[in-house]
Amino acid sequence: MTLEFKLSEEEIELLPTDEDVAFYNEHGWYLSKKLLTDDETDELVNASERYYAGERDRTLPTAPPKLAYWDPTKGNVQRHNDYVHYEHDGLAKILRKPLIGAVAARLAQTHEIRIFQSTLIYKPPVEGEPSNIVPWHFDKHYWSSSNSDKMLTAFIPFHDCPPEMGTITMVDGSHRWKEIGSDDTVVRHFADRDRSQLDQMLAENASYNGAEVVKLPITIPRGHMNFHHCRTYHGSGANVSDRPRRAISLHLQDGDNRYREFPLSDGTTAAYNHDALVRRTSDGRPDYADPEYCPTLWADR
Repeated sequence: MTLEFKLSEEEIELLPTDEDVAFYNEHGWYLSKKLLTDDETDELVNASERYYAGERDRTLPTAPPKLAYWDPTKGNVQRHNDYVHYEHDGLAKILRKPLIGAVAARLAQTHEIRIFQSTLIYKPPVEGEPSNIVPWHFDKHYWSSSNSDKMLTAFIPFHDCPPEMGTITMVDGSHRWKEIGSDDTVVRHFADRDRSQLDQMLAENASYNGAEVVKLPITIPRGHMNFHHCRTYHGSGANVSDRPRRAISLHLQDGDNRYREFPLSDGTTAAYNHDALVRRTSDGRPDYADPEYCPTLWADR
């Protein structure tokens, strides 16, 4: 089946320019124009509250081993909930807006964009809450079972997101660094790593590349999104405002992305949560094009 996607004339004006694409290629991130209306960001807030109250249109048939899935028993910590584009139609309706995929396709220079993952995030305004600090990492480490280096993430706050709310912070240009060494413990999620070890890894990689670590907190106006390359180091700081920071990290894959076997030094292979959920290809591999979990956002043939 061939999917048809179209943009209005107004939406076409919101696509990245050639200069924007060149900026993304050089810096590893891009702050979009206003891609969501105020009504859409209001609905993201409302839908997320319904989700937190327990509303689901469907649930995962099984819980993958590394699933992020906050529930009220975990308390007033930073909340992470994966697969919200699958479980909740109210959130999915906005996340599947073709314009988001078209912007990503332009940045990644590809003809097709699929959702890879979506994580609903809530950073409470609790001074000193350690879970609010997201240490330095880049996403491709966790996606080692994917063969593409064009994958990217749209960070979508539901409101104006300034530095005092703990906005996402980019390490400018770090996607172009050559990675030092072959320590494959990096495939472990940052929540399972020592923060000082990750700080050291960032400093060592910068030194290896003769690069300065330039940390840029991105002020994101309501309705705008920050896109970043899958190899761009990023993190976020404390929320010192008086209200929660609400956002979704929408992880995106190009149409050519496929599962690959990625051996690790301990004798196992790298895995992703999808591997326990998605259908299989004809040769038995996890299918990262499974439309149930990885729907197409944009295709331009």
